[in-house]
Amino acid sequence: MMPLTLASVGEENMIKKVGGSPETRKFLESLGFVAGGSVTVVIAGNVIVNVKESRVAVSKEMAAKIMV
Repeated sequence: MMPLTLASVGEENMIKKVGGSPETRKFLESLGFVAGGSVTVVIAGNVIVNVKESRVAVSKEMAAKIMV
């Protein structure tokens, strides 16, 4: 398992765990970051990903809480 911030651009990964406070987890899950879902990094840095057929931007801090 590794944080989403270390995932390679263009590589599809399965979300294994969403960490952080309950509020943070709820927020990320509302964006589609749920365990068992797939996520593909489009742009690193301030991370832009494809998740559930949507493109979502999250900060490095939020991306570090998503384990793939």
